[in-house]
Amino acid sequence: MRKLTLLAAAAALALGAGPALAKKQLVIVVKGLDNPFFEAIHQGCEKWNKENASSEYECFYTGPASTSDEAGEAQIVQDMLSKPDTAAMAISPSNAKLIAQTIKSANPSIPVMTVDADLAKEDSALRKTYLGTDNYLMGARIAEYIKKAKPNGGKICTIEGNPGADNILRRAQGMRDVLSGQKDLPALKGEGGWTEVSGCPVFTNDDGAKGVQAMTDILAANPDLDAFGIMGGWPLFGAPQPYRDLIKPMADKLAKNEFVIGAADTIGDEVAIAKEGLVTALVGQRPFEMGYKAPSVMIDLIAGKKVDDPVFTGLDECTKDTADTCIQK
Repeated sequence: MRKLTLLAAAAALALGAGPALAKKQLVIVVKGLDNPFFEAIHQGCEKWNKENASSEYECFYTGPASTSDEAGEAQIVQDMLSKPDTAAMAISPSNAKLIAQTIKSANPSIPVMTVDADLAKEDSALRKTYLGTDNYLMGARIAEYIKKAKPNGGKICTIEGNPGADNILRRAQGMRDVLSGQKDLPALKGEGGWTEVSGCPVFTNDDGAKGVQAMTDILAANPDLDAFGIMGGWPLFGAPQPYRDLIKPMADKLAKNEFVIGAADTIGDEVAIAKEGLVTALVGQRPFEMGYKAPSVMIDLIAGKKVDDPVFTGLDECTKDTADTCIQK
């Protein structure tokens, strides 16, 4: 009897403690859980949780299984915005227009921000701030490496991810602007000495293997190609060995700047690939920092504090010569 009484008391205590222990959710929704870039954001989120264990808030990381599932991400955003314990949300939109429409339809009363990728400029009023990379600058820096290696220009192919991802489009525009010396050209047709070959840009939907296959096909169709501008590191971190197999025969050309590859990101095998001389330069983001900072920014927004818009995280730039020291510690 005494044992039953103790069990009943313990159960009552647990039930009574449940609501008090429930934390308000600071939700981060990413494009897909299959991408190591977003896993770095997840690790930043978890570090914040460990350092703020006594907080009334908890960083909660989620997203669709695949980065190609735009509708899945929009559904998760809609579902999480309807939950009473969601206190704020940070979204990395795979399809900026679709996510903007989802936010409009939900008409949330909680603060919404973007992280890593932003909404289009005309929809920016739907979110409180953007936290992440200066994507235009990132593309511009990739272009500067390409231009330095090949100052007289040449034929180039741009590898992009999702055609609706605003962050990738901004990088590509930054690259084109620097290479051409002009603003807002939709494609390069000889400006600044640079021409984008037929079939480019290639959209890979953030799929590494698809990116390597696209590069293989473009090289076969254009043996006089001079450069790749890769706006995300998908072929390098998503399919590192196929990428190595494709590029190793070109290593001497890369060493002599006869061929140039400028690529985004510094995650997975990318820095090792740079050290091996299989990419001219990497311009990397800081996804861990994004995941770590996002909860604090959301809490400030909940409190009604003034938050800068945008909040930029920095860039890490890696070449073969700087591969051992290029990443911010």
